[in-house]
Amino acid sequence: MNKYEAEFSNLVRSFRKKNMGKGPSKINTTFCKNWAICEMEGNLSPVEKFIATADEGKQLLRAARTEMVKDMYRKIPPTEMEQFLNCNFVDLFVDIDIERDFGMSIFIFDENIEEKYKDKK
Repeated sequence: MNKYEAEFSNLVRSFRKKNMGKGPSKINTTFCKNWAICEMEGNLSPVEKFIATADEGKQLLRAARTEMVKDMYRKIPPTEMEQFLNCNFVDLFVDIDIERDFGMSIFIFDENIEEKYKDKK
């Protein structure tokens, strides 16, 4: 992870903490073409972990964690990320494995950020 990917991880954590009350405890970001792929651990709050002890709770949490996160980014555009990368946010794909507390978010931008930031240390 280069310094731009590391700083992007910090922006994701900060955005989630500000808008959801808790950010992931660990994020690893990789830029690939116009995607910023974030692998995230430690997403769930203690209350969510308790809810996940029931099968129905796992299903509800997964639906909430995927759809609500995507909706949040639609309603509150990640302007800090756009400013940092100097390009526009286009879309977001999200999934989470509730049992492992491991999530993936793929941020899509309108420029090839891998090419733009690959040689910058």
